[in-house]
Amino acid sequence: MKKLVSLCLFILLGFSAISQKYAIIDTRYILDKMPEYGAAEKRIEQVSQQWQKEIDEKQTQLDRMYKNFEAEKFILPPDLLKKREDELFFLEKEIRDLQKKRFGYEGDLFKERQKLVKPIQDKVYNAVQKMAVSRGYDFILDKSEGITVIFADPKLDKSDEILKSMGIKL
Repeated sequence: MKKLVSLCLFILLGFSAISQKYAIIDTRYILDKMPEYGAAEKRIEQVSQQWQKEIDEKQTQLDRMYKNFEAEKFILPPDLLKKREDELFFLEKEIRDLQKKRFGYEGDLFKERQKLVKPIQDKVYNAVQKMAVSRGYDFILDKSEGITVIFADPKLDKSDEILKSMGIKL
């Protein structure tokens, strides 16, 4: 009796799985086709390079100060030796803090990316959600990141339709 109930349940679930409607999209492909995403990525790269240059300049200054300190440390009086060591220590700390502030977890680069890229990602998400509701999809898989799709029938890929619905020419 339990086997019969299990078999009926398995068949019922099988039929409900067959009736599900789904699609596959590639958000990386969609984003790469959006001009505003390319502009945002370019702006992030520029800001990143500017901040890295700022850090590199401070590192060059530290290296120069350290080289001078190494050359002079044997002739410096103890009080001046301590002062120079403190200057080196504080500049090293300043550089580490600046690196963390700019590139660390939830640092300035993260915030800049959120400010520039998140609205574009939200635009794609809204277009996907609108298509899913209007066409009655039960679920949509994203094959670009995170989820691995070993095989996807190309006719299921609706990425171009999302781009068209957002008015982006292919």
